[in-house]
Amino acid sequence: QVQLVESGGGLVQPGGSLRLSCAASGFTFSSTAMNWYRQAPGKERELVAGIGSDGRNTNYADSVKGRFTISRDNAKNTAYLQMNSLNPEDTAVYYCYARLKTGWRWYDYWGQGTQVTVSS
Repeated sequence: QVQLVESGGGLVQPGGSLRLSCAASGFTFSSTAMNWYRQAPGKERELVAGIGSDGRNTNYADSVKGRFTISRDNAKNTAYLQMNSLNPEDTAVYYCYARLKTGWRWYDYWGQGTQVTVSS
């Protein structure tokens, strides 16, 4: 059974930092690209960052470039999102996401989300 479990969210002041973790199980993590999405109140879910299966290729939303860093540890089946210089616009529920192929079909898997609130 595929599971994605996020942790590390919380309340932080503007300018602060948080590190989110996504613990994965039930699939071959080292062969799977991983992504972080976020959804703010009243807004659509948006892609924040993605990382290839070997960790060499990454991509970021323009709004977080230079502030957020996505990484992974394939030995621990865990993906991370280091968030620095946080501002109130980063307030959202952050989700871990993986797209997996079973047979000829692709399936989307989401974690339960972790709340990040940036406020003074």
